[in-house]
Amino acid sequence: QVQLVESGGGLVEAGGSLRLSCAASGNTFGIYDMGWYRQAPGLQRELVATITENGRPDVADSVAGRFAISRDNAENTVYLQMNSLKPDDTAVYYCYVNAATTRHDYVGVMFWGKGTLVTVSL
Repeated sequence: QVQLVESGGGLVEAGGSLRLSCAASGNTFGIYDMGWYRQAPGLQRELVATITENGRPDVADSVAGRFAISRDNAENTVYLQMNSLKPDDTAVYYCYVNAATTRHDYVGVMFWGKGTLVTVSL
């Protein structure tokens, strides 16, 4: 199985920046796409950003121009750089990876982190 450890959340003032990290470890035959979701209180979990195994990023319209996703394949780590943060960005941020669990697994299985809280104050 794959374990994910997130870090980098915290409290920041509006306009500030944070960088989230998520490191994957465990038995895998490769990691396909990686990404981040978030869930604000009382709302559904929403997709924030994804990145393919080849490094092609995609971010939600709500964070475009402010957030950037990247990955380090050698370290099995995905990052989310968050700039110009707004109070509406307050949420628990969850990383995920889509990983191959067998040699012939070409679809992958999704694994989730436990979440890291980001709070943006006025």
